[in-house]
Amino acid sequence: MTLPEPVCRELTLEIPSDPAYLKVVRGVCLCLAEAAGFPEDKGRLVALGLEEACTNVMRHAYENRPDHPIRLQFRQDAGQFVIELTDWGRKARPEELKSRDLNEIRPGGLGLHFISEVFDRFEYDASDETCNRLRLVKARPGCDRSGTGSGPSRA
Repeated sequence: MTLPEPVCRELTLEIPSDPAYLKVVRGVCLCLAEAAGFPEDKGRLVALGLEEACTNVMRHAYENRPDHPIRLQFRQDAGQFVIELTDWGRKARPEELKSRDLNEIRPGGLGLHFISEVFDRFEYDASDETCNRLRLVKARPGCDRSGTGSGPSRA
């Protein structure tokens, strides 16, 4: 299967760490996911997964301060839809990067679980002393999970 040429190969968006901007993030992500070939329902899941990642940055890296930057880079390449978040907040400790037990009934703590269910891969990189990066990868429809070939995608 030959994939159509994407309408927008790359887009960078920078928002403040204010939750009021999550609606903008959802809208941009949904439009780009649909342009990448995702049906509307799958595009909405991708947008919700990204919203959860942004919320984690706002809560944990920036400790709910609404005036710090979050950079989002959206890219389509090699059959993949890739979103990279960059923030300049507090570094996460490895023990913080786990989802809570799903049987534990209480609000919060399921962000990483949801992100791992929506995306095929995610990679957290805090090796740069000045920033944190989270890379979210989802195979475009018609591609396998590695972003190549024509096998079915996990959606």
